[in-house]
Amino acid sequence: MNAAIGLSLIILFALGVPIAVSILLASVIGIEFFTRFPLLMVPQQMFVGIDNFPLMAIPFFILAGNLMAAGGISQRLVDLAKSIVGGLQGGLAMTCVLTCMMFAAVSGSSVATTFAIGSILIPAMVAHDYPRPLAASIQASSAELGVLIPPSIPLILYGVSTDTSIGRLFIAGIGPGLLIGSALLLFLYIFCKLRGYGLRDREDRAAFTTSMRRAWAALLMPVVVIGGIYGGVFTPTEASAVAVFYALIVGGLVYRELPLSELVPILRQSVISTATVMLIISAAALFSFLISRSGLPGEVAAWVTQVFESPVSFLLAVNVMLLVIGMFVETSAAILVLAPIFTPIAVQYGIDPVHFGLIVVVNLALGMFTPPLGVNLFAACAVAKLSIDELIPWLARFVLVVLACLMAITYMPWISLGLVDLLY
Repeated sequence: MNAAIGLSLIILFALGVPIAVSILLASVIGIEFFTRFPLLMVPQQMFVGIDNFPLMAIPFFILAGNLMAAGGISQRLVDLAKSIVGGLQGGLAMTCVLTCMMFAAVSGSSVATTFAIGSILIPAMVAHDYPRPLAASIQASSAELGVLIPPSIPLILYGVSTDTSIGRLFIAGIGPGLLIGSALLLFLYIFCKLRGYGLRDREDRAAFTTSMRRAWAALLMPVVVIGGIYGGVFTPTEASAVAVFYALIVGGLVYRELPLSELVPILRQSVISTATVMLIISAAALFSFLISRSGLPGEVAAWVTQVFESPVSFLLAVNVMLLVIGMFVETSAAILVLAPIFTPIAVQYGIDPVHFGLIVVVNLALGMFTPPLGVNLFAACAVAKLSIDELIPWLARFVLVVLACLMAITYMPWISLGLVDLLY
């Protein structure tokens, strides 16, 4: 059965069938032809997969991110970031990274970050004589911070699928997010110095105090959300609803850039995004049920422990596999299918499941801005009006920077677990 399901998936992917539909059809084939389960099992297991209270956080964080993007937050965060690093050569490129780090703590979605920040900064970088492919590459690679710095939808999915504390995962995401953000900032500073880009980046730069005064309400959102979770005021799921309420107040009453007429389009966009994610989750739940009933996780665990004798070699193999998978498979689906299989094996090697969760998410985040199916790549190309082929020569540099950070995150657990150990 496993071979038939795997072959079905490969064929469906090759035919261009959407990820969720491919997983669902492959599962139906497995049930119909290789088990005695009735087809009634399909809707039953799909419902079981989404009948999980922590998953309520996903639609709320998606809605909060869309509200913040439409409520004047993006431009204020850009202005604040530019007031901090805009005085340096290459400051506008560094502003892109810094803004994405701040917006990541608001939206939880890398695609939302790409559109919200890229629509402002890609044209600005082009106007300051940055090559358009370079500007798009900076945006695509910086936006991956949206899935690391909490709140993070992929971390929620990992926590739900492996029964790992979402609160601990959120805290663990801060260290890797800051590491990758800092590495990109340092790389861009050196790169722009060597290549002569960003000589005019000091223009139109507001004072830090002015920018902070305009952006303080936006910056308070992650403080309210994360502080409320770890202060014991509300759970991560309840925090997502608080984020929506806060976004409405900031965008509608404080900044007054969120008119009532915009709410219906924002709600429609959020519902579509939520439905897409939930369909993937429900299909992956059915797929995972079949895989677990077939005994594949146990077979994989036995094979892995025989082939890889140490945690070092196991983590290296997982990194290589996830990097390849991340290039072709949507992040949510990859987490929901693979995390329940590999996390118990990682625990057998003495690897903390929270640390392993960050390794998984960082790996798959790389796939978000690498060809052929990187969602951030498509979003950045859409904003910059470029083809993917034009970005690849510029993108390779950023991939190498994030790969170096991935190796550090993998083999230096304190980067992920330092804050977790401190707080817990």
